[in-house]
Amino acid sequence: MNLDESKIWVRKVVRKRREWPQQGEIVIGTVVQVFDKGAYITLDEYGNKRAYLPLNEVSSSWFHNIRDVIREGQKTAFKVIRVDASKGHIDLSLKRVADVERDRKVLEWKRAKKAEVLLNFAAKKLSRTLDEAYNEAGWKLEDYYGEIYAGLEEAARRGVETLINAGLTKEWAETLAEIAKEHIEIPQVKMSMVLELKCHGPRGVEAIKKALIEALNFAKAKGYQIKIYADGAPKYRIDAMAEDYKGLKNALKEVASIALEVITKEGGQGRVLEEPRK
Repeated sequence: MNLDESKIWVRKVVRKRREWPQQGEIVIGTVVQVFDKGAYITLDEYGNKRAYLPLNEVSSSWFHNIRDVIREGQKTAFKVIRVDASKGHIDLSLKRVADVERDRKVLEWKRAKKAEVLLNFAAKKLSRTLDEAYNEAGWKLEDYYGEIYAGLEEAARRGVETLINAGLTKEWAETLAEIAKEHIEIPQVKMSMVLELKCHGPRGVEAIKKALIEALNFAKAKGYQIKIYADGAPKYRIDAMAEDYKGLKNALKEVASIALEVITKEGGQGRVLEEPRK
């Protein structure tokens, strides 16, 4: 089951460990008040701290009215240009945020929201608070994997040991691994190739069957997601799925090489009819 943010409860504030943002940091903020000389923004990741967006930091392009560029209720990425924690003052820029920075930050924000939802699920299951989930699991995953959600993705792929390796207790690790496997679907890509396998004589069919079975056993031992189909003898299609095309192509070639090697040893012939393709 995929996480559907429209159907599950999501906290309004995804938290950071620091109390204050740093100069130069890209942050997610919500526009709460727009006036002629600028706007006030609340910082979603920093406890809704209030920040100021000066008029001259709104856009590099000419605009007639500030409301042509930003509007109340808008959530977007800003760059922190000044921080004075002693005065509680933060200045932001919208125009200094490059498109690639904004896209990267928005993706990070969405992943952080999903991570917090999963932490909250685990906390409720263990009768703990969300603060405890962050302190006993979330921040440890961030330290180990660089991002909480990245750690949960690893749990969805490889199980509880990935979380124990990050320093989580068995209780938290088992609970989060179960939740991660239920809610995180790892993107998969598909690729195929076609072999021709021939072997004449009374044992020809058995030889081909042996070549295919050994290829499948090799794939299973390596952890590859492989299926082999008869595509109208003597053609056999190998389908594979993985997270990236490069690894997938190598896996297909390895599996094909086993089938070709076995059929040759059995006195038959084999060749690649179609190279790996999407």
